[in-house]
Amino acid sequence: MADDNTNNDAAAAAGPEGTAPAFGIVGQYVRDLSFENPNAPASLVPGQVNPGSNVNINVQVKKQGDDVYAVEIGLNVKTEREGTVLYAVELVYGGLFRTRNIPENQLGALLMVEAPRLIFPFARQVLASTIQAGGFPPLLLEPVDFLALYRRNLAAAADKNKTEGTADATEVKPTVN
Repeated sequence: MADDNTNNDAAAAAGPEGTAPAFGIVGQYVRDLSFENPNAPASLVPGQVNPGSNVNINVQVKKQGDDVYAVEIGLNVKTEREGTVLYAVELVYGGLFRTRNIPENQLGALLMVEAPRLIFPFARQVLASTIQAGGFPPLLLEPVDFLALYRRNLAAAADKNKTEGTADATEVKPTVN
């Protein structure tokens, strides 16, 4: 006969209930969405030169409660052809995340890298659908390396602190812009 204590041993090895690190999404939302097509309907007429898009991405984290954080991705797109704006889109897409028992030294990277990575595909879909509804082919953004963005902003914040002499580089808690 099998030993019934196997499950109890595994639970004891994991520690008391509720002390294991946990990270999960509570919900997603569009906080702000703006689409401008300033030269419609003339902007919909194909031109001889392909349009070019300028895309800016930023990430912000706002603490909502003890273990709840709002992580928002800001996407700004401006598409022009021959110096004329075809369309401009501003989107702030967010996710509400709950954390539990995450070490403080890991929380920044989790919220600035992993959280935006999880919600980015949904933000990209909202952006593409909005542009398509405006009469243009959807803009399909490539995946974003949020880790590289986080590291770049950590380095920039550390450099800024060194020049100002305000903090040690290990104490930097950046927001990605």
